[in-house]
Amino acid sequence: MLSCHRKLKVFACNSNPEMAEEIAVNLGTTLVKSCVGRFSDGEIRVQIHESIRGADVFVLQSLCRPVHDNIMELLIVCDALRRASARSITAVVPYYAYARQDRKAQPREPIAAKLLANLITAAGATRVLTIDLHAPQIQGFFDIPVDHLYAAPLLVRYLREQAPSDRRVVVAPDPGSLKMAYSYAQLLGSGLALAGKHRTSATEVEALELVGNVDGKDCVLTDDMTTTAGTLCAAAKLAKEHGARSIRAAVSHCPITPLGIERLKDSPIEEIVTTDSIPAPDWGGYPATVLTVADMLGDAIKCIYGDEPISTLFEIHQGRTP
Repeated sequence: MLSCHRKLKVFACNSNPEMAEEIAVNLGTTLVKSCVGRFSDGEIRVQIHESIRGADVFVLQSLCRPVHDNIMELLIVCDALRRASARSITAVVPYYAYARQDRKAQPREPIAAKLLANLITAAGATRVLTIDLHAPQIQGFFDIPVDHLYAAPLLVRYLREQAPSDRRVVVAPDPGSLKMAYSYAQLLGSGLALAGKHRTSATEVEALELVGNVDGKDCVLTDDMTTTAGTLCAAAKLAKEHGARSIRAAVSHCPITPLGIERLKDSPIEEIVTTDSIPAPDWGGYPATVLTVADMLGDAIKCIYGDEPISTLFEIHQGRTP
């Protein structure tokens, strides 16, 4: 009689190798023996040095800078695993690139988030696991299952220790982040405020009005990501003008630029709290607290491999879905 034993394997691309190693250790396995390098002409070379036939493979790759190198690595690795007869291939993508291009904001623009979803599926991925998509509807761009996790519980546990709940107010830096801010306010048992903004250019933002009371309060600005920190800093300046006692920013992903770091240094924001979904930049001495998502991703991988519902993670980590 033939015996069939499912095998769980973790494959590390080059964006988060340390996190992949930590996840593999937590799962009681080792990383797939492989090499993801370059040919002499710069093309990506993938070599897998062990059998993965019939295995359930989880490929960890954040689509952060260098964005297109990381995208191509993920696609080529998925193709290699598919051709090597992996049973299933889950693309574990803590940070999903092109998520802000989820619709046609102007005539004759692409919807790059959908294109990327098509590429990942065509390459051979059978499932995607990700955290805090900039536009949640991107889940519908895939014709394969997508498991969408939230960084809020991780960040909330830290924020609870920083100020009493009766003095804390969560501030949405723009209307688009109001739903996320409301979730944080519910989890923290705090008040809620909203800043209105006007974007004057791709990197410049002007905050126009603040709805809600922040006078004498410890404010928490929340957003799913920041790159140039224009929106956060404009909202922070407005909150300070309205009497905020202290200001922190909680951001799920931080693909921040040097311009963004300089803006944070010059802003009233005393600290930024984020995750390692993207490898941490050189903050140049700015107070930044980086929390790891490795345990959360490891728990999700256990659920997927064990055919258990991901919804149980929301109960474990935060008690409710944002």
